[in-house]
Amino acid sequence: MGIHDRDYYRPAQPGINIRGPSTVVGWLVAINVALYLANGLFTPGTSAHPDLITRTLALQADTLARPLLWWQLVTWGFCHSPWPNYMHILGNMLGLWFLGRDIESKYGSKEFLRLYMVLIVFSGACWCAYEMIHGLVAGVPVNASATGASGAVAGIVVLYALHFPRRTLLLFFVLPVPAWVAGVLLIVMDSFGALQPGGSNIAHAAHLGGAAFAFAYYRLGWRIAPLTDRWLSFSWLKRRPRLRLHDPDGNRDGVADGADEISDEVDRILAKIHREGEHSLTRKERRTLEAASREYQQRRRR
Repeated sequence: MGIHDRDYYRPAQPGINIRGPSTVVGWLVAINVALYLANGLFTPGTSAHPDLITRTLALQADTLARPLLWWQLVTWGFCHSPWPNYMHILGNMLGLWFLGRDIESKYGSKEFLRLYMVLIVFSGACWCAYEMIHGLVAGVPVNASATGASGAVAGIVVLYALHFPRRTLLLFFVLPVPAWVAGVLLIVMDSFGALQPGGSNIAHAAHLGGAAFAFAYYRLGWRIAPLTDRWLSFSWLKRRPRLRLHDPDGNRDGVADGADEISDEVDRILAKIHREGEHSLTRKERRTLEAASREYQQRRRR
């Protein structure tokens, strides 16, 4: 072996390869942990400014009545009780990590992210409504606040129990039970907690709201990505060209061009189904496929 051979087999130089999480669940956990650490390191609790980050992002009980604070319906799900109460974030992130990855694999990263965000907003709105109604009934001012991802995690637990009911989970990380049992116990415990006369430090109403939305999402076959993609892309603001209709039995000019347009549209829709799944189709795209299918069947009968 000559000197040139030794240069060829020179080992790679060691270096630092920093990569982010490869899943949406990983990113969600990382964001929650980063905010928790930032709150403890840079805005620790003092008498003047107690835990500034958590206090700013927390959801207030009267947020539904104050539209300028509706952004809290999102931010509350990414902050947790500050140090030294680490069990709050630990329990939520462990539940999200161990159960959320299978749900993300089931629905895909895009749909899972949108579902998780909707669960946060919906569970937060349920908690606000519960607190406001409780305050009106009891005749006391509404001044509570809530933090944590538990509303969304409760929805993830219910979806996991519905998709994988026979899988074994460790209840409280100790007792092995089927997933469906864990889901039922979650709902029963939160129902009793929400009915306590004196209230509780746990946002039971948020848990129940997340669980209810997850159950409806599963049973009704909802999909969020097709709806949000259309609005986030602002395609609804664009003027769409009208599809020209032609008499299939006639010989008027433009018939071939119209058939080509419809054929191109069908090809685009089929490619979209292959890429994103059937649930990604809009109502207009479904009608186009149905019309093309009827036209094809009519041609076969001729």
